[in-house]
Amino acid sequence: MFTGLIEQVGDVVRTQAAGEQRRLVIRCGIREFVQGESIAVNGACLTVERSTTGEFTAYASGETIARTTLGRLKPGDKVNLERALALGDRLGGHMVSGHIDCLGKIEKRAEAGESIRFTVSYPAAFSPLMVEKGSVALDGISLTVNECGKGWLSVNIIPATMAETIIPTWKPGAEVNLETDVIGKYVQQMVGPYAPKAPQKDEGGVTMEMLRRNGF
Repeated sequence: MFTGLIEQVGDVVRTQAAGEQRRLVIRCGIREFVQGESIAVNGACLTVERSTTGEFTAYASGETIARTTLGRLKPGDKVNLERALALGDRLGGHMVSGHIDCLGKIEKRAEAGESIRFTVSYPAAFSPLMVEKGSVALDGISLTVNECGKGWLSVNIIPATMAETIIPTWKPGAEVNLETDVIGKYVQQMVGPYAPKAPQKDEGGVTMEMLRRNGF
């Protein structure tokens, strides 16, 4: 579990491909890795296989590569890094699982005072999990949804977040890893079976079946 507060920006040293899988070697200033611990790389939860001073190797499975942008990383690219939340730590962002739901696409970038406003599109199927003033993780960064609609959302990035993350690399057309609010997913899973079903196209008008269903 993570918070979406980026601990550090790392640099990709090299990637090692094995079919649809990848191993990433990343250089950073974190010097207390434990073998097997979890780390979020651009929001995707990976496992530290081995580490040396200022460098670690993490494995990304075919499933992770298929759902995220990690397969496109190349030497020299910068990545957001966050180690797993420890019990007793402050939860300064929101609860982030590190399991990417889909890819978002940067549609617009506009200045808003000292902040930058980004409009991001994503598959409309995930729209029910997006709430205005709710939380979303983009490339592992905990952000507040300013506005949202079917298949789009906007976020406002303050100068401190710009300085401590890879957001300066976001340009229109770029893709980002998107994770919806984990609490929303569980609520949807629990109440979904009890939600009213939309009428079928051939159920228009008053019919005997409709009357029976309604107790007549």
